[in-house]
Amino acid sequence: MKEFSVIARELRQDENGASFIEYTVLLGVILAVSIGTIGAVGTWGGGVWTALCTSMIAVAGGAACVPA
Repeated sequence: MKEFSVIARELRQDENGASFIEYTVLLGVILAVSIGTIGAVGTWGGGVWTALCTSMIAVAGGAACVPA
C-alpha cells in the first residue's frame, strides 16, 4: 500500500488530482456551513418553542406545555 505522502505528491502533479483536492475542500466548506446552519435553525426553533410554551402556560393558567 502506498504511503499517504506518495499519493498526495502524485495527486498534486496530476490535473485530475488537483481537481479532486479542490472539490474535496469545497465539499468540506459546504459541509461546515450546512452543519452551522442546521445548528442555528435548531437553536432558533428551540427558542420559538419555548416562547410558545411560555405563552400557552400564561394563557392556560399554569398548565404545563409538554412536547408531543
